[in-house]
Amino acid sequence: MKKVFFALAVLLFAKFNAQGWKTDEQYIQKFAKYAVEEMEKYKIPASITLAQGLLETGGGQSRLAQQGNNHFGIKCKEDWTGKTMTHTDDAPNECFRVYDDPRESYEDHSKFLAYRKYYVNLFKLDMNDYRAWAHGLKKAGYATNPKYAYILIDKIEKNRLYEFDKVNSKEVNYAILKMYPDLKNDRIFMAQLEQSQTSSKPVTVKVPYEQTSYAQQKKNVEKIVTKAETLNSILIKSHPNGGKKFVIIPDDIDLAAISKKFQITEAALMKWNELDGTQLKRNEIIFLENKSSKGNVATYKSQAGESMHDISQKFGIKLNKLYAKNRMDFGQQPKSGQLIYLQSKKPRK
Repeated sequence: MKKVFFALAVLLFAKFNAQGWKTDEQYIQKFAKYAVEEMEKYKIPASITLAQGLLETGGGQSRLAQQGNNHFGIKCKEDWTGKTMTHTDDAPNECFRVYDDPRESYEDHSKFLAYRKYYVNLFKLDMNDYRAWAHGLKKAGYATNPKYAYILIDKIEKNRLYEFDKVNSKEVNYAILKMYPDLKNDRIFMAQLEQSQTSSKPVTVKVPYEQTSYAQQKKNVEKIVTKAETLNSILIKSHPNGGKKFVIIPDDIDLAAISKKFQITEAALMKWNELDGTQLKRNEIIFLENKSSKGNVATYKSQAGESMHDISQKFGIKLNKLYAKNRMDFGQQPKSGQLIYLQSKKPRK
Protein backbone atom coordinates (compact mmCIF):
# COMPACT_ATOMS: atom_id res chain seq x y z
CA MET A 1 0.00 0.00 0.00
CA LYS A 2 2.85 2.39 0.85
CA LYS A 3 4.48 1.67 -2.53
CA VAL A 4 1.27 2.47 -4.36
CA PHE A 5 0.85 5.71 -2.41
CA PHE A 6 4.47 6.69 -3.09
CA ALA A 7 4.11 6.00 -6.81
CA LEU A 8 0.94 8.08 -6.94
CA ALA A 9 2.66 10.95 -5.12
CA VAL A 10 5.55 10.85 -7.61
CA LEU A 11 3.13 10.95 -10.55
CA LEU A 12 1.20 13.87 -9.07
CA PHE A 13 4.42 15.74 -8.38
CA ALA A 14 5.63 15.15 -11.94
CA LYS A 15 2.30 16.32 -13.34
CA PHE A 16 2.40 19.46 -11.18
CA ASN A 17 5.95 20.27 -12.30
CA ALA A 18 5.07 19.71 -15.95
CA GLN A 19 2.30 22.27 -15.66
CA GLY A 20 4.32 24.64 -13.49
CA TRP A 21 6.17 27.78 -14.44
CA LYS A 22 9.90 28.07 -14.94
CA THR A 23 11.85 29.74 -12.14
CA ASP A 24 12.40 33.03 -14.02
CA GLU A 25 8.72 33.20 -15.03
CA GLN A 26 7.61 32.71 -11.43
CA TYR A 27 9.96 35.48 -10.34
CA ILE A 28 8.64 37.90 -12.96
CA GLN A 29 5.01 37.17 -12.07
CA LYS A 30 5.70 37.79 -8.39
CA PHE A 31 8.02 40.81 -8.45
CA ALA A 32 7.29 42.77 -11.65
CA LYS A 33 4.87 44.98 -9.70
CA TYR A 34 7.66 46.03 -7.30
CA ALA A 35 9.92 46.96 -10.22
CA VAL A 36 7.17 49.09 -11.79
CA GLU A 37 6.38 50.81 -8.48
CA GLU A 38 10.06 51.69 -8.09
CA MET A 39 10.17 52.99 -11.67
CA GLU A 40 7.35 55.39 -10.83
CA LYS A 41 9.13 56.65 -7.71
CA TYR A 42 12.78 56.75 -8.80
CA LYS A 43 12.70 56.78 -12.64
CA ILE A 44 14.71 53.58 -13.00
CA PRO A 45 13.46 51.35 -15.88
CA ALA A 46 11.46 48.44 -14.48
CA SER A 47 13.12 46.15 -17.02
CA ILE A 48 16.56 46.95 -15.57
CA THR A 49 15.47 46.46 -11.95
CA LEU A 50 13.70 43.19 -12.71
CA ALA A 51 16.61 41.84 -14.79
CA GLN A 52 19.04 42.64 -11.99
CA GLY A 53 16.77 40.88 -9.48
CA LEU A 54 16.51 37.83 -11.74
CA LEU A 55 20.27 37.70 -12.21
CA GLU A 56 21.27 38.35 -8.59
CA THR A 57 18.85 35.81 -7.11
CA GLY A 58 18.96 33.12 -9.80
CA GLY A 59 15.22 33.54 -10.26
CA GLY A 60 14.58 33.94 -6.53
CA GLN A 61 16.54 30.84 -5.53
CA SER A 62 19.61 32.44 -3.92
CA ARG A 63 20.33 32.11 -0.21
CA LEU A 64 20.38 35.89 0.19
CA ALA A 65 16.89 36.19 -1.34
CA GLN A 66 15.32 33.31 0.52
CA GLN A 67 16.84 33.90 3.95
CA GLY A 68 17.43 37.66 3.89
CA ASN A 69 14.91 38.98 1.34
CA ASN A 70 17.99 40.56 -0.30
CA HIS A 71 17.33 40.51 -4.05
CA PHE A 72 20.23 42.68 -5.23
CA GLY A 73 23.19 41.44 -3.22
CA ILE A 74 23.59 44.76 -1.42
CA LYS A 75 26.27 44.56 1.25
CA CYS A 76 26.02 46.22 4.67
CA LYS A 77 28.21 49.27 4.00
CA GLU A 78 28.89 51.81 6.73
CA ASP A 79 25.43 53.42 6.66
CA TRP A 80 23.38 50.24 7.28
CA THR A 81 21.82 49.89 10.75
CA GLY A 82 19.32 47.11 10.04
CA LYS A 83 19.55 43.31 10.29
CA THR A 84 22.49 41.52 8.68
CA MET A 85 23.65 38.08 7.61
CA THR A 86 27.00 36.67 6.53
CA HIS A 87 27.43 35.19 3.09
CA THR A 88 30.45 34.21 1.03
CA ASP A 89 30.61 36.28 -2.16
CA ASP A 90 33.79 38.08 -3.25
CA ALA A 91 35.31 37.06 0.09
CA PRO A 92 34.35 34.61 2.87
CA ASN A 93 31.62 35.62 5.36
CA GLU A 94 30.87 39.09 4.02
CA CYS A 95 28.17 41.20 5.63
CA PHE A 96 24.91 41.56 3.69
CA ARG A 97 21.72 43.48 4.42
CA VAL A 98 18.60 41.63 5.60
CA TYR A 99 15.10 42.97 4.93
CA ASP A 100 11.75 42.16 6.51
CA ASP A 101 10.12 42.02 3.07
CA PRO A 102 11.32 41.82 -0.59
CA ARG A 103 9.60 45.15 -1.27
CA GLU A 104 12.11 46.80 1.10
CA SER A 105 14.94 45.25 -0.90
CA TYR A 106 13.55 46.70 -4.12
CA GLU A 107 13.27 50.18 -2.63
CA ASP A 108 16.74 49.98 -1.09
CA HIS A 109 18.10 49.06 -4.53
CA SER A 110 16.45 52.16 -6.00
CA LYS A 111 17.91 54.36 -3.26
CA PHE A 112 21.31 52.70 -3.77
CA LEU A 113 21.33 53.95 -7.38
CA ALA A 114 19.52 57.25 -6.86
CA TYR A 115 21.57 58.55 -3.91
CA ARG A 116 25.12 57.57 -4.91
CA LYS A 117 27.27 59.89 -7.01
CA TYR A 118 28.64 56.99 -9.10
CA TYR A 119 25.27 56.51 -10.77
CA VAL A 120 24.21 60.13 -11.32
CA ASN A 121 24.76 59.91 -15.09
CA LEU A 122 22.30 57.01 -15.36
CA PHE A 123 19.43 59.38 -14.65
CA LYS A 124 20.34 61.48 -17.69
CA LEU A 125 19.53 58.51 -19.94
CA ASP A 126 16.24 57.82 -21.69
CA MET A 127 14.11 55.68 -19.35
CA ASN A 128 12.96 53.58 -22.33
CA ASP A 129 16.52 52.79 -23.42
CA TYR A 130 17.27 49.70 -21.32
CA ARG A 131 20.39 48.96 -23.38
CA ALA A 132 21.92 52.33 -22.46
CA TRP A 133 21.04 51.75 -18.80
CA ALA A 134 22.63 48.29 -18.84
CA HIS A 135 25.89 49.65 -20.29
CA GLY A 136 25.69 52.66 -17.97
CA LEU A 137 25.52 50.41 -14.91
CA LYS A 138 28.60 48.49 -16.05
CA LYS A 139 30.48 51.72 -16.81
CA ALA A 140 29.61 53.11 -13.35
CA GLY A 141 31.16 50.03 -11.73
CA TYR A 142 28.00 48.29 -10.51
CA ALA A 143 29.46 44.85 -11.39
CA THR A 144 32.92 43.48 -12.16
CA ASN A 145 31.82 40.97 -14.82
CA PRO A 146 32.89 42.47 -18.20
CA LYS A 147 29.80 40.95 -19.82
CA TYR A 148 27.37 42.30 -17.19
CA ALA A 149 25.56 44.70 -19.55
CA TYR A 150 25.05 42.01 -22.19
CA ILE A 151 23.78 39.55 -19.57
CA LEU A 152 21.16 42.09 -18.41
CA ILE A 153 20.11 42.87 -21.98
CA ASP A 154 19.75 39.16 -22.71
CA LYS A 155 17.54 38.71 -19.61
CA ILE A 156 15.38 41.65 -20.66
CA GLU A 157 14.92 40.58 -24.27
CA LYS A 158 14.51 36.87 -23.57
CA ASN A 159 11.75 37.58 -21.03
CA ARG A 160 10.30 40.69 -22.78
CA LEU A 161 10.87 42.72 -19.62
CA TYR A 162 10.83 45.92 -21.70
CA GLU A 163 7.02 45.57 -21.67
CA PHE A 164 7.05 46.70 -18.02
CA ASP A 165 8.73 50.00 -18.96
CA LYS A 166 5.50 50.99 -20.74
CA VAL A 167 3.00 50.44 -17.91
CA ASN A 168 2.15 51.95 -14.53
CA SER A 169 1.51 50.18 -11.23
CA LYS A 170 -2.25 50.01 -11.90
CA GLU A 171 -1.67 48.23 -15.22
CA VAL A 172 1.17 45.89 -14.31
CA ASN A 173 -1.01 42.85 -13.52
CA TYR A 174 -2.69 43.16 -16.92
CA ALA A 175 0.76 43.22 -18.56
CA ILE A 176 1.71 40.05 -16.64
CA LEU A 177 -1.52 38.32 -17.72
CA LYS A 178 -0.92 39.33 -21.34
CA MET A 179 2.59 37.88 -21.11
CA TYR A 180 1.44 34.67 -19.38
CA PRO A 181 -2.19 33.97 -20.47
CA ASP A 182 -2.35 30.70 -18.52
CA LEU A 183 -2.43 32.76 -15.31
CA LYS A 184 -6.17 33.12 -15.89
CA ASN A 185 -6.38 29.70 -14.21
CA ASP A 186 -4.44 30.90 -11.16
CA ARG A 187 -7.03 31.90 -8.54
CA ILE A 188 -4.58 33.85 -6.39
CA PHE A 189 -3.28 35.92 -9.29
CA MET A 190 -6.77 36.59 -10.63
CA ALA A 191 -7.89 37.72 -7.16
CA GLN A 192 -4.97 40.20 -7.10
CA LEU A 193 -5.94 41.39 -10.58
CA GLU A 194 -9.52 41.93 -9.47
CA GLN A 195 -8.34 43.84 -6.40
CA SER A 196 -6.12 46.13 -8.49
CA GLN A 197 -9.02 46.72 -10.83
CA THR A 198 -11.43 47.73 -8.07
CA SER A 199 -8.89 50.08 -6.52
CA SER A 200 -8.26 51.94 -9.80
CA LYS A 201 -11.71 52.03 -11.39
CA PRO A 202 -15.17 53.18 -10.29
CA VAL A 203 -16.83 50.69 -7.96
CA THR A 204 -19.65 48.61 -9.45
CA VAL A 205 -21.86 47.05 -6.83
CA LYS A 206 -23.97 43.99 -7.60
CA VAL A 207 -26.82 43.67 -5.10
CA PRO A 208 -28.29 40.18 -4.73
CA TYR A 209 -32.09 40.07 -4.80
CA GLU A 210 -33.62 39.79 -1.36
CA GLN A 211 -37.16 40.31 -0.16
CA THR A 212 -36.21 43.39 1.80
CA SER A 213 -37.41 46.95 1.58
CA TYR A 214 -35.99 49.35 -0.99
CA ALA A 215 -34.71 51.52 1.84
CA GLN A 216 -32.76 48.60 3.34
CA GLN A 217 -31.26 47.63 -0.03
CA LYS A 218 -30.24 51.24 -0.64
CA LYS A 219 -28.62 51.35 2.80
CA ASN A 220 -26.68 48.14 2.06
CA VAL A 221 -25.41 49.53 -1.25
CA GLU A 222 -24.39 52.83 0.32
CA LYS A 223 -22.46 50.95 3.01
CA ILE A 224 -20.48 48.96 0.42
CA VAL A 225 -19.74 52.02 -1.71
CA THR A 226 -18.68 54.04 1.36
CA LYS A 227 -16.22 51.32 2.37
CA ALA A 228 -14.73 51.27 -1.13
CA GLU A 229 -14.41 55.06 -1.15
CA THR A 230 -12.80 54.95 2.29
CA LEU A 231 -10.15 52.51 1.07
CA ASN A 232 -9.46 54.48 -2.11
CA SER A 233 -8.92 57.67 -0.07
CA ILE A 234 -6.11 56.17 2.03
CA LEU A 235 -2.71 57.47 0.93
CA ILE A 236 0.73 56.30 2.06
CA LYS A 237 2.72 58.96 3.95
CA SER A 238 6.34 59.13 5.12
CA HIS A 239 6.85 59.67 8.84
CA PRO A 240 9.35 62.36 9.95
CA ASN A 241 10.99 59.70 12.11
CA GLY A 242 13.11 57.88 9.55
CA GLY A 243 10.67 58.11 6.65
CA LYS A 244 8.70 55.08 7.78
CA LYS A 245 5.61 54.44 5.65
CA PHE A 246 2.25 54.88 7.39
CA VAL A 247 -1.40 55.65 6.70
CA ILE A 248 -4.10 57.50 8.63
CA ILE A 249 -7.40 55.62 8.84
CA PRO A 250 -10.15 57.95 7.54
CA ASP A 251 -13.04 56.02 9.09
CA ASP A 252 -13.74 52.97 11.25
CA ILE A 253 -12.66 49.90 9.27
CA ASP A 254 -11.39 46.36 9.80
CA LEU A 255 -7.67 45.58 9.57
CA ALA A 256 -8.39 42.94 6.91
CA ALA A 257 -9.32 45.70 4.44
CA ILE A 258 -5.98 47.46 4.99
CA SER A 259 -4.15 44.14 4.69
CA LYS A 260 -5.82 43.44 1.35
CA LYS A 261 -5.31 46.95 -0.06
CA PHE A 262 -1.58 47.09 0.68
CA GLN A 263 -0.91 43.33 0.32
CA ILE A 264 0.62 43.06 3.78
CA THR A 265 -0.42 40.25 6.11
CA GLU A 266 -2.63 41.06 9.08
CA ALA A 267 -0.07 39.38 11.33
CA ALA A 268 2.67 41.76 10.16
CA LEU A 269 0.44 44.83 10.58
CA MET A 270 -0.56 43.73 14.07
CA LYS A 271 3.06 43.11 15.04
CA TRP A 272 4.40 46.40 13.64
CA ASN A 273 1.59 48.42 15.24
CA GLU A 274 1.32 46.42 18.50
CA LEU A 275 -2.42 45.95 17.95
CA ASP A 276 -4.57 43.82 20.24
CA GLY A 277 -7.57 43.76 17.89
CA THR A 278 -8.47 44.08 14.23
CA GLN A 279 -11.01 46.93 14.41
CA LEU A 280 -9.36 50.22 13.42
CA LYS A 281 -10.73 53.60 14.45
CA ARG A 282 -10.95 56.88 12.57
CA ASN A 283 -7.69 58.94 12.59
CA GLU A 284 -5.71 55.95 13.87
CA ILE A 285 -2.11 55.78 12.61
CA ILE A 286 -1.10 52.46 11.05
CA PHE A 287 2.48 51.77 9.99
CA LEU A 288 3.14 49.66 6.89
CA GLU A 289 6.61 48.69 8.08
CA ASN A 290 8.43 48.23 11.35
CA LYS A 291 8.76 51.33 13.51
CA SER A 292 12.01 52.88 14.74
CA SER A 293 13.78 52.22 18.04
CA LYS A 294 13.90 55.89 19.00
CA GLY A 295 12.21 59.18 18.14
CA ASN A 296 13.28 62.13 16.00
CA VAL A 297 12.90 64.49 18.97
CA ALA A 298 14.28 64.14 22.48
CA THR A 299 11.14 64.45 24.66
CA TYR A 300 7.41 65.01 24.55
CA LYS A 301 4.79 66.07 27.12
CA SER A 302 1.85 63.66 27.12
CA GLN A 303 -1.65 65.01 26.71
CA ALA A 304 -4.75 64.16 28.73
CA GLY A 305 -6.14 60.74 27.85
CA GLU A 306 -3.13 59.80 25.72
CA SER A 307 -1.79 56.26 26.11
CA MET A 308 1.75 55.00 25.60
CA HIS A 309 0.51 53.25 22.45
CA ASP A 310 -0.86 56.57 21.15
CA ILE A 311 2.55 58.19 21.70
CA SER A 312 4.42 55.29 20.11
CA GLN A 313 2.26 55.63 16.97
CA LYS A 314 2.50 59.42 16.92
CA PHE A 315 6.30 59.34 16.96
CA GLY A 316 6.85 56.05 15.12
CA ILE A 317 8.61 54.30 18.02
CA LYS A 318 8.33 50.63 18.97
CA LEU A 319 6.15 50.40 22.06
CA ASN A 320 8.53 48.19 24.05
CA LYS A 321 11.39 50.64 23.37
CA LEU A 322 9.23 53.55 24.54
CA TYR A 323 8.44 51.79 27.83
CA ALA A 324 12.11 50.91 28.35
CA LYS A 325 13.31 54.46 27.71
CA ASN A 326 10.88 55.80 30.32
CA ARG A 327 11.55 53.05 32.90
CA MET A 328 7.83 52.20 32.98
CA ASP A 329 6.17 48.81 33.40
CA PHE A 330 4.43 47.51 30.29
CA GLY A 331 0.76 48.54 30.48
CA GLN A 332 1.41 51.54 32.71
CA GLN A 333 0.00 54.77 31.23
CA PRO A 334 1.38 58.33 31.43
CA LYS A 335 -0.17 61.17 33.37
CA SER A 336 -1.25 64.38 31.65
CA GLY A 337 1.80 66.60 31.13
CA GLN A 338 4.28 63.82 31.95
CA LEU A 339 7.65 64.21 30.21
CA ILE A 340 8.14 61.24 27.89
CA TYR A 341 11.66 60.40 26.74
CA LEU A 342 11.89 59.43 23.05
CA GLN A 343 15.62 59.12 22.36
CA SER A 344 17.74 58.59 25.44
CA LYS A 345 16.73 56.76 28.61
CA LYS A 346 15.04 58.67 31.41
CA PRO A 347 17.63 59.63 34.06
CA ARG A 348 17.41 57.82 37.37
CA LYS A 349 16.34 59.95 40.32
